[in-house]
Amino acid sequence: MRHCKKGRKLNRTASHRKALFSNLASSLIINKHIVTTLPKAKELRRLSERLVTYAKKDSLHGRRLILKNIKGKLNKKIANILLHDIAPSYKDRSGGYTRIIKLKNRKNDNSEMCIIEFVNLLDNKESSENEVENKK
Repeated sequence: MRHCKKGRKLNRTASHRKALFSNLASSLIINKHIVTTLPKAKELRRLSERLVTYAKKDSLHGRRLILKNIKGKLNKKIANILLHDIAPSYKDRSGGYTRIIKLKNRKNDNSEMCIIEFVNLLDNKESSENEVENKK
């Protein structure tokens, strides 16, 4: 029985799973939304919301926890995006930073597809452009 065993294995080894979710989280943070399968998105939601919570604390320990979970050459860039762009948007929000929108099944293997994206996330550039337009 699988009592107290959280998470999906997704038919992958532990190292492959860790690399997969690190890459998916990196893509989600950089692009703000990605298209993936539903089970992967549900697992990615757990990781990405935890990363945003670490970033909201804005401490050295939070940065190190983010760098621990995100592997690769771009991990410092991704940590900076989380700390300076994404986390301030969710300062007053306690959880529920991502949204999963279901799409049609994939034609090839009929797997459930979905979009995972950040909720109510305005880029600083867009908000500053809106402020400039309002001043005119």
